[in-house]
Amino acid sequence: MRYIVTGVDGQLASRVAETVLAEVDGRNLTFTCMKKDRIPKDTVQRWENAGVTIFEINYDDIPSMERAFKDGDRIYIVSGLEVGRRVQQHKNAIDTAIKAGISHITYSSFIGATDPNYAHVFVTPDHTATENYLKSTGITYNAMRNNLYLENYLTMYTMLALMSNNKWLTTAGEGRATLVHKDDCARAAAAALLGKGKDNEAYNIVGSESVSVRDLCNLIKEVSGRDLEYTPVNAEQYYEHLEKMHIPREITGDFSCSPVPFCGDDLVTTDASIKEGLLDVQSDAIEALTGQKPKTARDIIGKYKYIWENNIQNWRDMK
Repeated sequence: MRYIVTGVDGQLASRVAETVLAEVDGRNLTFTCMKKDRIPKDTVQRWENAGVTIFEINYDDIPSMERAFKDGDRIYIVSGLEVGRRVQQHKNAIDTAIKAGISHITYSSFIGATDPNYAHVFVTPDHTATENYLKSTGITYNAMRNNLYLENYLTMYTMLALMSNNKWLTTAGEGRATLVHKDDCARAAAAALLGKGKDNEAYNIVGSESVSVRDLCNLIKEVSGRDLEYTPVNAEQYYEHLEKMHIPREITGDFSCSPVPFCGDDLVTTDASIKEGLLDVQSDAIEALTGQKPKTARDIIGKYKYIWENNIQNWRDMK
């Protein structure tokens, strides 16, 4: 059985890769990435020493995927980054996998992907289209519907607050959400890839704790000693604030001076979905798939102290 993990030069799929490698002989693994030089050299060396085959691919480059997916049996397809363009990219990857004879696809999706109530959330429509297409092909699959990543609020949002005179602006209000640690998402995805899930099931991959963004702000205030001020605002106020920080409103905007890789439409609508209660989803999928409960914010906050201790001001400097 050969397992393929795509996007291992990214933060989520690299974790999936490590989890799978801990359970499977590297000679039965193929890892793909856009740019091999984005992966630490010692990691590449360790993977290759374990027998892993590594290919550079691009979801727009079908021949590159044909070479990498050859002889594969099960594949993890991590979602692309180019919102608005990635539906076709996902279709390319799905079609190439099927053509290569792969029998099962695990896809990284988003909470509410097939629920019309989530259609206004910036990242949702691409996942809706991809899941619908995946199901239409008839291939056996699992959709891993990840909630928002918990560590983003402990890193990126904390950084933006510290860069804004300690004011944490948000459209999340007093809403609550079961935010999830990326490590837990990766462990669940690896379990599905390895056949530990139920075929043709979409899993809600969420945290074990329903928290508000105010709770997270207060936790960071407690741990860091910084006098953060939680400041709920409306959408237009949030857009204006983000634009002052050189964060473009739209995905097609200028990111050259942006401290984060996300546009205003993304940040405003995803935070607002917390206020709307859309992300306060309960599920035991992570524990059912992995045998371990998801981590809470207090469990992991120690990993991210460097944000305020080192005065991080750009996402590229985050670990």
